[in-house]
Amino acid sequence: MPIQTTYAHARANFAKLCNEVTANLEVVIISRHNDDDVALIAASELTSLAETAHLLRSPKNAKRLLTALKRAQARTLKPQTTKKLRQEVGLGRQK
Repeated sequence: MPIQTTYAHARANFAKLCNEVTANLEVVIISRHNDDDVALIAASELTSLAETAHLLRSPKNAKRLLTALKRAQARTLKPQTTKKLRQEVGLGRQK
């Protein structure tokens, strides 16, 4: 659950909130009087969310990724070496 705070509290405790956000990957929702709320989020988390959104943007890619995730969770396939996987996908010899 994100941390909820007011604009006044966030302004008075900005450094502490920034430390909390980066140290614990927390999200802080800042409510503003008569305006939309805003979120304080670690840059690394924002990058991760943007990358995930990009990968899932294509329905075909999203389906492929979700199928692979289900397969991995079910552990129905035996793990492969990277050498065997490279051969399987046609990347040739590893130098």
